[in-house]
Amino acid sequence: MKREIKTTSDGSKTLFINDLEENYHSHHGALQEAQHVFIDNGLKLLNDYEINILELGFGTGLNVLVTIDEFLKTDKNHVFHYFTIEKYPVQDNEVKDLAYDSLFEGAQFSEIYQKIHTCEWNITTEILPRFYFTKYQCDFFELEKLNLPAIDLVYYDCFGARVQPDLWEKPLFKMVTDTMKKGGLLTTYSSKGSVRRILQELGMHVEKKAGPPGKREMINAVKE
Repeated sequence: MKREIKTTSDGSKTLFINDLEENYHSHHGALQEAQHVFIDNGLKLLNDYEINILELGFGTGLNVLVTIDEFLKTDKNHVFHYFTIEKYPVQDNEVKDLAYDSLFEGAQFSEIYQKIHTCEWNITTEILPRFYFTKYQCDFFELEKLNLPAIDLVYYDCFGARVQPDLWEKPLFKMVTDTMKKGGLLTTYSSKGSVRRILQELGMHVEKKAGPPGKREMINAVKE
C-alpha cells in the first residue's frame, strides 16, 4: 500500500495510507495522542517494579519512544519488557523522514530510534539497561501462538474500525485479554460503544476517559 508522510497539528509527523484514507496517528497531533492515551492514561497509572507491555501494533515506533522517554524519567531500578506486533513494517526511508528521534530530549534518542527499527524480529533486544524489547512480525490473530508473560499493560493501537473492523471485534479482544494478568490495564484511543460492551463481556471494568486533542473520549479497561 502506498504511504505518504504528513505533518500533524502538533508538528510531529505521521504516515497516511492513500488506499485506505487512514492516518497512523491522529492528524490533531501524533505525539500528543501517543502521550495522552498510552502514557498519561496508561503507563503512569501503573506502580509495578517490573512491567510487561503489549502493543498492537508497532507501526512507526512512536509508542515505544514515548514509553522509553517515560522509562528514563522513572526510578532507574524499574524493568520494562515491551512486546509489539506488526505485519507490515515501515520502510527505512519512512523511518528517516518521520524523524521521531528529534521529538525527544537527549542525543541517545537517535540511537534508540534506529535500534528499535533495525533490531531483529522475534528476538529480545535490550534497548537500554532494563528495557527489553521484542517485536514480532506477524498478524495480530497469531497472538495466541506467541510465548508471552502475563501482561500488565496493553496499548491497543490498531487501525480504526472503519478500515479494519475485524480488529475491533470480540475474537481479537479475547486473545488480548487472555494474555493479561488480573488487574492489568488496556488503554485505547477508541470510545466506541461496541468496544466497551465487548470488553465488559470479557470481564473488564471499563471506564471512559477524556480523549486526546480532537477526540472527546477514549477507553481504559481493567481486567477483574
